[in-house]
Amino acid sequence: MKKIFITGALGQIGSELTMKLRNIYGNDNVIATDIRKNDSEAAESGPFEVVDVTDSKTMIETARKYNVDTVIHMAALLSATAEANPVFAWNLNMGGLMNALETARELNCQFFTPSSIGAFGPSTPKDNTPQDTIQRPTTMYGVNKVAGELLADYYYHKFGVDTRGLRFPGLISYVTPPGGGTTDYAVEIYYEAIKNQRYTSYIGKGTYMDMMYMPDALNAIVELMEADASQLLHRNSFNVTAMSFDPEGIAAEIRKHIPTFEMSYEVDPVRQKIADSWPNSIDATAAKEEWGFKAEYDLAKMTADMLAKLGK
Repeated sequence: MKKIFITGALGQIGSELTMKLRNIYGNDNVIATDIRKNDSEAAESGPFEVVDVTDSKTMIETARKYNVDTVIHMAALLSATAEANPVFAWNLNMGGLMNALETARELNCQFFTPSSIGAFGPSTPKDNTPQDTIQRPTTMYGVNKVAGELLADYYYHKFGVDTRGLRFPGLISYVTPPGGGTTDYAVEIYYEAIKNQRYTSYIGKGTYMDMMYMPDALNAIVELMEADASQLLHRNSFNVTAMSFDPEGIAAEIRKHIPTFEMSYEVDPVRQKIADSWPNSIDATAAKEEWGFKAEYDLAKMTADMLAKLGK
């Protein structure tokens, strides 16, 4: 990657990814775009353009203006938000993806977009979910992700676009606040532990979901994009994960640092239903074998770092 164009650059992953890529490739070589500008470091530290991903003409023109060789498409509506407005979610998630793929095809760019464990459904094997398995999600977000995986594969086979992707689990970060995802409780719990020493979980006890600390997720994107294409048997939507826990597990780890921390439950039926349709744990063997994926953070190491960083 030399000149990188990012959509959704001010979002939950995009804001941190933009800064990581600028640190590696240089501020001027990472063009951040989003539907509106704010005063964040991601918007101010290098080139920024206002781009609505549903506007294909502006997207292609902006990417061409900077002579980019890589398109990283992060703009999307997340799971719980998408369920509240499914028609808008389809138009944004699928229309935006199609426009981003067309931009990559038109300009002969390498391409990345994330998928999610949301691409799995109730009929998917729950434990150690394989890389290649049945995918029949029951949420609009999940339907978007499966369609997106297939569409990216199609652009590779049909047009030769170098498409790549990761199936992310829940992502936990101390930088960006939660943005409407089902796994966001695992971010909120750290904020509340520090501020109030208590948290009310909207996800029920015993609900296991895969998670990953944001530094590992960002490293995985860079490593996959820089991997030798000839080594990739899969291309889009590699399973990646670092840990799997339920709310009780994360609460127990927090109590090692904040012994007075208390946990209660007020289950949100919409988000609980989404969580119940997802795997308990997934198998990341393909990512490890094909491009050397390795997570650095487990629950204990992540919790210590989250509490230290948020405490400041």
